[in-house]
Amino acid sequence: MSRLHGATDALKGRVAKYRLYRSTYAELSALSNRELADLGLHRSELRRVALEAAGEL
Repeated sequence: MSRLHGATDALKGRVAKYRLYRSTYAELSALSNRELADLGLHRSELRRVALEAAGEL
């Protein structure tokens, strides 16, 4: 039973990280190129930044 709880906890953690990744990516994607530039980002970097924010899924 302990292994089942461990697997469930791991899955919950992974789902939480994925949700954080998706919300971060969506928020950054909604910004204009000018706003991204003000943050020092290029649109091609959004995936990497979102993955880092989520703890590298």
